[in-house]
Amino acid sequence: MPARTVVIGVDSSTQSATAVLIDPATGKTLATGRAPHTVTGEAGARESDPDQWWRALREAVAAGLARTGVRPSAVTGIAVAGQQHGLVVLDRAGRPARPALLWNDTRSAPQAAALTRALGGPDVWTARTGSVPVASVTATKWQWLREHEPRTADAAAAVRLPHDYLTERLCGTAATDPGDASGTGWYATSTGAYDPEILRLIGLDPALLPEPAAGGGTRVGSLTRAAATALGLPAGIAVAAGTGDNMAAAVGLGLGGTGLLDHPVLGLGTSGTVFAATRARPVSPALSGFAATDGTYLPLGCTLNCTLAVDRIAALLGLDREAAEPGGEAVLLPYLDGERTPDLPAAAGLLTGLRHTTSGRQILGAAYEGAVVTVLRVLDEVLRSCGLDPAAPATAGAPLRLVGGGARGRFWVETVRRLSGRPLLVPRAAEPVATGAAALAAAAATGEDPVAAAVRWGAGQGRELPPVERDTETWERVSGVLERARPGLLGE
Repeated sequence: MPARTVVIGVDSSTQSATAVLIDPATGKTLATGRAPHTVTGEAGARESDPDQWWRALREAVAAGLARTGVRPSAVTGIAVAGQQHGLVVLDRAGRPARPALLWNDTRSAPQAAALTRALGGPDVWTARTGSVPVASVTATKWQWLREHEPRTADAAAAVRLPHDYLTERLCGTAATDPGDASGTGWYATSTGAYDPEILRLIGLDPALLPEPAAGGGTRVGSLTRAAATALGLPAGIAVAAGTGDNMAAAVGLGLGGTGLLDHPVLGLGTSGTVFAATRARPVSPALSGFAATDGTYLPLGCTLNCTLAVDRIAALLGLDREAAEPGGEAVLLPYLDGERTPDLPAAAGLLTGLRHTTSGRQILGAAYEGAVVTVLRVLDEVLRSCGLDPAAPATAGAPLRLVGGGARGRFWVETVRRLSGRPLLVPRAAEPVATGAAALAAAAATGEDPVAAAVRWGAGQGRELPPVERDTETWERVSGVLERARPGLLGE
């Protein structure tokens, strides 16, 4: 009987690192380890020390190993999926020159607008890179750094994304992948390469960047002795290129871009995300036209305010997050951190429609509704970008895969059902990002296609919920307030 082998997938997210240890033969999750990150900043700033990510990765892997009951020598591969868009600037010693600017740092909104104009407008950007610059995109953060901290920018010896930085710590090789690279703003999905004109526009030397591997499951190196010692793993095991968190989630859910649109996914986390795998290259100024990790496409829309914003409203009201009721006449747009979609980086939250009879539970329910309507409007745009009519019966009746922390919340799930009118599938994989990274690790170790591995593991299967009658009254009320309110009442 062959000895059991293990692969490790790491999700290095905004607030924590999660490592899953999976038996690649069966897809069984043997153990999960976690460790937190710290995010600092105010007035639009959001930063983290990349060394924290490395520490948390080590702690998460150690915690997982301690729970498996298998020997570290059984581990054959590791891959990292990281939060997208973050800007990591390294000095000549390979150390972070300053804290990383994270995806939800909105200080570069003016630079985003200026870069959009400088290249010729939104249509030019979407035609070349698939996305229009917003404050989350890495290119805008680099431009902000050049303008506000020119000495740091001028002294940069390397520029990395968060997952690139951790991959390099693992194997000593500078590498990235098409998926995460497509969120930088300087990678063109139209050509599958860095765009030289955009790099000149932002004053970024391409020599500072890692070359994209063929895909996130490509083996880009072997675990160095120093990293092996730090992690308690064997030196020389396969290290995959890895990818961004959304691209890894698509792999972990078994999405392969096999048709016009493959299983739209609604992610309810710190941010709200909508994405789908497709072989058609979508072009929409309202979306991020990402590449998938295998070079196909992953159109994605993202909102800044989702579970964290609703939890903040619950805390202000002194309520448990599940102590909510439908909002009634109240409408709450919980844009507490500005908003990315719609592109309102300086927006503030808005509460309207209060009556003497409005309860705190209804106000909390209205926060859920505001967040969910915002995300579902993004879903409609993703469908349109792929040539589908959101209202067509075949499209409107297609199941949504619901992932993220909100997918484990009763009121989140019921609000999505009520406002979408769609059947839902809640995958059994509790950690689709880390599971996708594990599939990439398995690909690097064995050569198996990572999506095929995830499908074989059954990670995308789960609890099915039938549709309920759509609450069009609430939908129209929240959408109407959003359309009438912006930009004036939202602080723009």
